[in-house]
Amino acid sequence: MSDRPTPTGERPVLAGLLALTAVAVVVGLLAGVTMLMGTKILGISGADGSGSGEASSGETLFLPEPEKTERPDGPLITLDVDPTQAPSGDEADEKAAEKKKKKAAARDKITLNAGQTSVSAMQRIDLTGTYPAGSGAILQVQRFEGGSWADFPVTVSVSNGVFGTYVMTGQSGETRFRMLDTDSGKASNFVTVTIS
Repeated sequence: MSDRPTPTGERPVLAGLLALTAVAVVVGLLAGVTMLMGTKILGISGADGSGSGEASSGETLFLPEPEKTERPDGPLITLDVDPTQAPSGDEADEKAAEKKKKKAAARDKITLNAGQTSVSAMQRIDLTGTYPAGSGAILQVQRFEGGSWADFPVTVSVSNGVFGTYVMTGQSGETRFRMLDTDSGKASNFVTVTIS
């Protein structure tokens, strides 16, 4: 008998590599066939649609053929939807006069605001406001006492239609303040400050 080993016994590493290669080829073929069958079943196509010009079933965009259009003859912008409802000359004049009166009244109006709505006794209360038509006017601060308005010892001048000052009082409770134009006698709205 011979002591010679069998051919597979001589090269075990080569035999293992051949077996691994055979398994990899079989697994690759199975995976490829599975993928091919899956794409057929699911309807997935590898075509991008640029080659054949055929429409695929998944298209969502439809572009119609361009058509030539005619230019409009009339104006491109409509300024008045219902020209029959335009105010007549008298109505327009009345509306313009009313608008002018409102503007003049707003210009003549003294508007007062308080910076604080609640303060302690002798704490600063900021009074600011507007008087568009009153540039240069002197405004007197007034406080409501005993049922009438009394002058508070503070005045302020109006500059460029605005004014600002402050007052301090020890009188507790709800106190109302307003501004009075010393020349014209016009009064502002009043503001209420709670003093504790």
